Amino acid sequence: MSHVVFSDLRKSYGDTVALHGLDLVIERGEFVVVVGPSGCGKSTLLRMIAGLEEITAGEIAVAGDVVNDLDPADRGCAMVFQNYALYPHMTVAENIGYPLRLARVPKAERARRVRAAAEVLGLGPYLDRRPKQLSGGQRQRVAMGRAIVREPELFLFDEPLSNLDATLRVQMRIELRRLHRRLGATSILVTHDQVEAMTMADRLVVMNGGRIEQQGAPTEVYARPASAFVAGFLGAPAMNLMTATLDEAGRVVPDAAPDLALPAQLALRPGSSLTLGVRPEDLHLAAPGAAGFPGRVDLVEDLGGARIAHCEVDGGHVSAALDREAPWREGDLVRLVPDETRLHAFALDTGRRIAGSGAPTSGTVAIAASA
Repeated sequence: MSHVVFSDLRKSYGDTVALHGLDLVIERGEFVVVVGPSGCGKSTLLRMIAGLEEITAGEIAVAGDVVNDLDPADRGCAMVFQNYALYPHMTVAENIGYPLRLARVPKAERARRVRAAAEVLGLGPYLDRRPKQLSGGQRQRVAMGRAIVREPELFLFDEPLSNLDATLRVQMRIELRRLHRRLGATSILVTHDQVEAMTMADRLVVMNGGRIEQQGAPTEVYARPASAFVAGFLGAPAMNLMTATLDEAGRVVPDAAPDLALPAQLALRPGSSLTLGVRPEDLHLAAPGAAGFPGRVDLVEDLGGARIAHCEVDGGHVSAALDREAPWREGDLVRLVPDETRLHAFALDTGRRIAGSGAPTSGTVAIAASA
């Protein structure tokens, strides 16, 4: 049985519509990450599951039971907030055990479950400390411990890593995945950080403007974005997007490089305009005179394990991944050469994917209208 099911779920605040008829099925034991920009409705969705926001229309079912009108305490889920929500006057043990105390769980059983949660999270040495004596990562573990002791079948995480520094975010991403593997409970996490989403999810749900833009395995969503929005949102740096035209021979001609005709098979009329996309890792720099986009290196960003060239081209900017030993420097005139087997195309008006790319043996980009 599916664990969480959303059916035509809607949320409005007066005349403002936050969620537009969402349909989504989450299987038992899945780790689903809902990602999107601020204001897309992802936190509203999570709060509706928890019972902290009223549902305007539609249904939420958990373990087969509609929970629209149930109190938060009766929904069988535990929520972890981004601000920890710890009681400063209580010790770590008291904070973790507080939900059990409210539920009148016997003291001995309460102590056992607190110790068990602390062991899972590596908090054993800190049980007698108060929140002000802990680091940000340790406080977030305490908040997770308070959820774990309830032994819920459904965990809800509302941007739990957003208050941590970069090093702790990486560490906590790993710990959350390990925790999910160990507990096996269904988990739903919302974030605006696409790196968190890509690295943590079994299944990714990308939201935009109160709607689900795309869902699927992270690698699938990254490789075949359903829209220009998804293409531009996922990836660091994001996919390069530029306007192009289909010529009489059925080739794609980027507006920024009218002398470059890229082979393709498009279900469009000659003369049609479209949005062409190419990932930075699929765009390579070459010396002037090579086929490709003419451009100038504006900035080289050294990320330690990788280097990114940000280049000026006619009508905008594009990014390209560099080899560690690549000689290019700021101010160099270059040609940007796309991998013709890894291009993406989107409708100029709707932004929806009208083309898929692969690596055909012919070396020609096979692009066909999507269903």
